Amino acid sequence: MTELTAGTPTVEDIRDEYTAMTRRKKVYGGILLILFVVMMAAGFRTADSRNAGSFIDGWHRILDYPSEVLSEAWEKIAEMPANLVTFFPALVETLNIAAAATLAGTILGTFLALMSTRGMAYWPSLIPLFRRISDVFRAVPEIVIALVLIFILGGGPVPAMIAIAIHTAGALGKLFSEVNENASLKPVEGLQSVGANWSQRMYLGVIPQVGPNYVSYALLRFEINIRASAILGFVGAGGLGYELRNAMSWGQGRYDEAAAIFILLFVTIVVVDQLSGYLRDRLTHGSEKGASA
Repeated sequence: MTELTAGTPTVEDIRDEYTAMTRRKKVYGGILLILFVVMMAAGFRTADSRNAGSFIDGWHRILDYPSEVLSEAWEKIAEMPANLVTFFPALVETLNIAAAATLAGTILGTFLALMSTRGMAYWPSLIPLFRRISDVFRAVPEIVIALVLIFILGGGPVPAMIAIAIHTAGALGKLFSEVNENASLKPVEGLQSVGANWSQRMYLGVIPQVGPNYVSYALLRFEINIRASAILGFVGAGGLGYELRNAMSWGQGRYDEAAAIFILLFVTIVVVDQLSGYLRDRLTHGSEKGASA
C-alpha cells in the first residue's frame, strides 16, 4: 500500500507536468511560426526577383487595370445589353460543363464512397485501393487534368467536363464516405438476412439515409464547378472563360465585353449560390412547416 501511494503522482506532479507540456508546446509553436515566416519571406523575395515588373515597384498600380475596364465599360454602357446577349450562349455552355461534370462526378464519387466504407464495400479487401484512387482524383488540380486532355483531345468543353468530373469524384468520394461512416448498418444487415444482393442493400438500406447529405454536397460542388469551368476556359476549354480570355487579350477597345462577361459570371454565381443554399437547407433541415409540426 505504501509503495502504491509512493508511486502515485500528486497534484503538484500533475501540475508541473502539465506546465512543462504547455511550455514545450509553446516553444514548438514558436519555432514553427518562425520557420513559416522565414519561408514566406524567402519565397516572396524569390518570386519578386523573378517578376519582370517587380511587385514592390508596381503594387501601387494594382487598380489601374480594373479602372480602365470600368471606365471603358461606362463609356460604352449603351452597348452593355447587346454584349450580355452576345455572351449568354457562352454562359449556357459554362453551366452545361459544370452540370455535366457535377452529375458524372457525383455518380463516380458515390461509387468510390461505397467502395471505401467498411460494412458497405463490395470488396472489403480493396477499401485502401479505392481510398487512394479518391485521394489521387482530388489531389490533381482540374487545370492540370484539362491541359493533358486538351493535348490529347483538342480544345473544347469535353476536356473541361472530364477534368472537373474527375476532381469532383475525388472530392465527393471523400465527403460521401464520411457521411457513410455515420449511417446505420442495421438496415443493411436486415436486407442481407433476407437475401438482398449488394446493390439492393445499398439502394434500399444506405441511400435513403445519406441521400439528403449527398445531394447537399453535390449542390455545393456545383457552385464550385461553375467557377472551375470558367477558369478552365482560359486554357481553351470553352465557355465564358474562353470569351473572357479573348476579350482581355485584345486589350483596350474590348474592355466593355470583359465587363459584360464579369457581370454574367457574377450574377450567375450569386443566383446559383442562393438557390443551392436554399435547397441544401431544405434537404438537411426540412421545410419550416415540417419543422414546426
